[in-house]
Amino acid sequence: YKTIIYLSIVYCFGHLALALDETRLGLMVGLTLIALGAGGIKPCVSAHVGDQFDSSNDSLLDRIFKYFYISINVGSVLSMLATPWLLANYGPHIAFGVPGLLMLVATILFWMGRNSFISIKPAGPKAYWAALTSEQGKKAIFSLIPIYVMVAVFFSIFDQTGSALVLQADKMNKVISFFGLFDISVLPSQIQAANPFFVILFIPLFGFVLYPFVDKHFFKLTGMRKITIGMLITAIAFAICAYIEMLITAGQTPSIFWQLLAYIILTSAEILVSVTALEMAYTQAPNSLKSFIMSFYLLSVALGNFVTAMVNFGNEYTLTDGSTGLYLEGADYYWFFTALAFVSTFILWYMSARYKEQMFVQTEDMRE
Repeated sequence: YKTIIYLSIVYCFGHLALALDETRLGLMVGLTLIALGAGGIKPCVSAHVGDQFDSSNDSLLDRIFKYFYISINVGSVLSMLATPWLLANYGPHIAFGVPGLLMLVATILFWMGRNSFISIKPAGPKAYWAALTSEQGKKAIFSLIPIYVMVAVFFSIFDQTGSALVLQADKMNKVISFFGLFDISVLPSQIQAANPFFVILFIPLFGFVLYPFVDKHFFKLTGMRKITIGMLITAIAFAICAYIEMLITAGQTPSIFWQLLAYIILTSAEILVSVTALEMAYTQAPNSLKSFIMSFYLLSVALGNFVTAMVNFGNEYTLTDGSTGLYLEGADYYWFFTALAFVSTFILWYMSARYKEQMFVQTEDMRE
């Protein structure tokens, strides 16, 4: 709880730096502070959510992590619609200042609930090391890390919604017609809002309809099976993006609805992979290692982005005349990541047959 409070303040200062200084220095300082804040907040917030439950109501953990993920995406859809608009019409001071102010309000509200939240007592260095080196601790670490390496492949694709797919959308017909009654033109960066919007719609659909239906009529949807199916769907989503790029290369201007279809499928994959991996990072970790294991899950996001960065970095080559070219150009770029997702699917399928799931929840004696 204290880690969240202190680093939320750091996070707010990061937004303040972005709002006050629009130079590269301000960008560097602001993003560094935000990265520091987010790096400490995220694993602790997720663990703090799970810590509100014990063995008497641990059946609700699956539901609360879905609600938690919905709340994240409510913020995302508002931000992805509002921030580009604020930036275009009022500049960076307002565009970065408004979310910074909202973060400050959220921090104050979180502080006001300090006497209501259940907080777990710090284990202390000795107990922490004992848990880390115990059989349970080593099993959790060495069984989950390979899974998170594969989850990193998902994020190497998913997080391109903020880069490659924005650039692709810029070359598409971005006018959305509502049955001929009226048209709306969207900015390339605003199309990202489709993802969190669909997350809000799909999480209840998956949790209360699809999962129970599959469990009853087909097979038990374990966490590993969800992640494996999600990776397969990720490959299908990026295959659609590859097809879009083929149309663009052929000189056509495809409708943005094609990318919306990819977003629908990719969002389904996100619920299967990301929400499940988030929940497993809590339930599969020994009680003293909740935020530590959660940080490994979040590290898979960073690793996924690093993979994408390295692919882009090594994608360019220089010809003898000094001009440059790309190894993976046009649709080939998207087909590469589609193939990577397919390979990861087979590896996850192999892992899922051997992984034994368990559950660790906090007990009354660990609470402050």
